[in-house]
Amino acid sequence: MVNRSPGCFGNYDFDKIADFARKRFVDGQSTIKLLQEAANQTEKEEIALVCMLDVEDEYVLDVQLDCRYANDCKVTNCRDKLRQLIEAELKLDE
Repeated sequence: MVNRSPGCFGNYDFDKIADFARKRFVDGQSTIKLLQEAANQTEKEEIALVCMLDVEDEYVLDVQLDCRYANDCKVTNCRDKLRQLIEAELKLDE
């Protein structure tokens, strides 16, 4: 599935992001392991988006995006949309 979030400039594959989320939060794989296994820069960005969900709310506000869309996107918007999409995707798999 391609980007289902029209407000996202990244056009990321949210099926892959949900898979990374499953590996990270359900299977317990570390962020470092996931990044080491990433096949390309896009996968690294998708893993970074997943791992951003593990950052507490009070700290997320201080995070500065360092991606190609940083000027057009806010980290809190990205994180909230991503959380909703991943939760919906994981519920479909149950």
